Amino acid sequence: MKMNSIQPAIVLTTILFVATARAADPQLDSWFTTASGQYARLYATDADKSSGNAVTTWSRGTLSQSTPAYCGVHEVYYSASWVYLRTSGLGSHTMGPWYLNAGHTTLFPNVPINTKTLYRIPRAPATNGTHTLTGLGAIGYFVDGVAMFDSRDAFYWNGSAEVQGSGSWNRDAWVNEGVTFDPGNAHQPGSGAYHYHANPPALRYELGDHVDYNAATKTYSESTNAVTKHSPILGWMRDGFPVYGPYGYSTATNPASGVRRMISGYTLRNGSNGADNLTTTGRTAIPAWATRASESAATGPTVSTTYPLGRYLEDNAYLGDLINPVTGSNFVQGVDFDLNEWNTRWCVTPEFPGGTWAYFVSVSSNGTPAFPYNVSRTFFGNPTGNTTTLSEAVTTNFVGGANSSLAMSAPVVSNNIVTLTWSATEGGTYRVEASGNLSTWTTNATGIPAVLNKGTSTTAKLATNQFFRVTRTALATYDP
Repeated sequence: MKMNSIQPAIVLTTILFVATARAADPQLDSWFTTASGQYARLYATDADKSSGNAVTTWSRGTLSQSTPAYCGVHEVYYSASWVYLRTSGLGSHTMGPWYLNAGHTTLFPNVPINTKTLYRIPRAPATNGTHTLTGLGAIGYFVDGVAMFDSRDAFYWNGSAEVQGSGSWNRDAWVNEGVTFDPGNAHQPGSGAYHYHANPPALRYELGDHVDYNAATKTYSESTNAVTKHSPILGWMRDGFPVYGPYGYSTATNPASGVRRMISGYTLRNGSNGADNLTTTGRTAIPAWATRASESAATGPTVSTTYPLGRYLEDNAYLGDLINPVTGSNFVQGVDFDLNEWNTRWCVTPEFPGGTWAYFVSVSSNGTPAFPYNVSRTFFGNPTGNTTTLSEAVTTNFVGGANSSLAMSAPVVSNNIVTLTWSATEGGTYRVEASGNLSTWTTNATGIPAVLNKGTSTTAKLATNQFFRVTRTALATYDP
């Protein structure tokens, strides 16, 4: 890079790769890789969060992350039929802390660990006229590489007690376990698989999706400013359809119609909006959507302080099944609410100007998660995606983590001091070399540690042409 016609040049060595251009592809381009090359971090306690003591190794109970693991998305591959995601499953935001109670006096027994997951989603999502029940565990992945779980907390009413499994009165994870979520609205079971059940505000903040961050309290909140843009893609469901944040075009097929919060198609069965009142009638019948989801008719526990209204998914009714008491006719999607019983709609989006079926994260006006959160009890499309192994030829779209690429930024010269910066890998050590002729190189600086995923070095500007190159010379032990 020549400074001007009379001053010496300062040049960065560059390797130019020439490749066939690939058209934009949301399934490949929406993954959040900005923090790739950084260790995953967490706050173990509120005291650690207050003091900013984020650690890169941790343990609790039987779970241990004894060496650092790189956060989130490590690799993205694709073939004609599949997109493959390799991820640690650990958030790129600082995770934790987790407690069992609202008073934060009892620590949650589980901490997250590197899940070392390879997951695939179908390249050509499709519907087949049937709708498959969501299962326990990952039903898709968010673009930060964190698992998406469904709306349940893995307990149901079996007729006499709440037990683990799936049945006809399934406990709502946000309602029953929300107290154990961290500020990013995530937690982990005994396996250590960090996951979101509902609105992921930390990820949305990283993506610029109308969420504010309070640096003093290290918490997230829905912005009170006017919404100005469509939400980004937050993740991909197992059926291959995208999951967007809560804001979409006011009219589904008109991008000029303005942007607003998408309204869920569900209402609590409390006697309003044409729904029955379970407090009065008792939980004597499951709603119509649950019947369509192949749940068996069953009686649930009486509404009480022990089993309050809203405790179960089936405490909610789908508006499309109800009579609007104002009009005397059924509520209508696209008029009275936006999202169908699977929490999707056919719409145009910035990434799909020709239209797509898309899920939207459901929130109330203040950002509180709203039922059914990401997806109802069944998938909209055919859920062929799953955890897998790589057994076909693929094209590499992205490589990060310990193998993140090293790229130098343009040097900054001030008061005869040259500042070099480059993208680095946390735990890496770097050497800077200088040359005046691109032939003979001398060490300018060595043993330079990466700070997160950045490297920096300064040197005096010479009176002759200067060229610089950077090499990673070592990498600390990490959990691969």
